[in-house]
Amino acid sequence: MMTILEKMTILEKQPTGRIKLVKKLLALTVAFAFAVGLAGSAAAQMSSPPPAEKTEKKAEKKMPTKSASGTVKSAAPDSIVVAGKEKGKEAEWTFGVDSKTAIKKSGKAITAADIKAGDSVSVKYHEMDGKAMASAVNVKAGATAKKEEKK
Repeated sequence: MMTILEKMTILEKQPTGRIKLVKKLLALTVAFAFAVGLAGSAAAQMSSPPPAEKTEKKAEKKMPTKSASGTVKSAAPDSIVVAGKEKGKEAEWTFGVDSKTAIKKSGKAITAADIKAGDSVSVKYHEMDGKAMASAVNVKAGATAKKEEKK
């Protein structure tokens, strides 16, 4: 026969209904977290095509920047005509100018209207819709003054 002490020890070792419930809830919580993690990783692996706007913006940014230098023949608020040499031959370029174009003379920002015929310039540009758009124009200081002194 079992003593009372032995019976109590056996009862303490057996889980009660409340402990069983807590263990089941813990197991369900772990299983739920695992399922959510699997679903999240599966969704992350699916690729969707990027929106058309983003690919167009990337195409604009990847346009190669070209450069040209020469003498200004004429300047207007929206364009500059520059004569110079390209591959050893005389050339003339018409560059579009907009609000994004950085125009500087002696390190100071100026406008296209401040550029005079005869100024020596270097232009960084890119082709956009078949037109050369200036992204930066650097007017070389004193170039016009030297030409006027020679005349």
